[in-house]
Amino acid sequence: MTESNPNIPEDVPAMEDAPSHALPVALNIQYTKDLSFEVPNGPSIFSSLDDAPRVSVNIDVEANRLQENNHVYEVTLSIKVDAVEAEKKDQSPPRTVFIVELAYAAVVTLVDPTDDIIEPILLIEVPRLIFPFARNIICDTTRDGGFPPVVLQPIDFVALWQRKKGQQMAQTHTEAGHA
Repeated sequence: MTESNPNIPEDVPAMEDAPSHALPVALNIQYTKDLSFEVPNGPSIFSSLDDAPRVSVNIDVEANRLQENNHVYEVTLSIKVDAVEAEKKDQSPPRTVFIVELAYAAVVTLVDPTDDIIEPILLIEVPRLIFPFARNIICDTTRDGGFPPVVLQPIDFVALWQRKKGQQMAQTHTEAGHA
């Protein structure tokens, strides 16, 4: 005898009947690999900051195989946030308000991957899974550092991967031309 859940309509298939579209990736662990927060002009920056600083964000993703005979990888999402003073009327050079550097990593195991999906899983899907945690660390760190929290917007990891591949291809062509 099977028990039915009155909250689920009868025409919805049971989970065991549902098709499996899960990614062939197991997230073993995620962790803060490195975190740095600097206020190089503190404490004077707190009393002289008149306008909201200009904030720039740089993001990179790297993947390294940890075990040669297994598909175990470390994927590192590196985020650097630089905040500098807005342009001043007196033409003095803008000072750095703060710098946050975070390397947030995950150790993952790929389950029977085909060669064509390894790179997209490691450089698109895994960063997409761990990004919310890294974003939270950046937000908390800037807030705890005495500034308004920096809330990073969602990242298009597909575009980041495509841009990185394009740069690598261009570099390969340039190096081949000089050989």
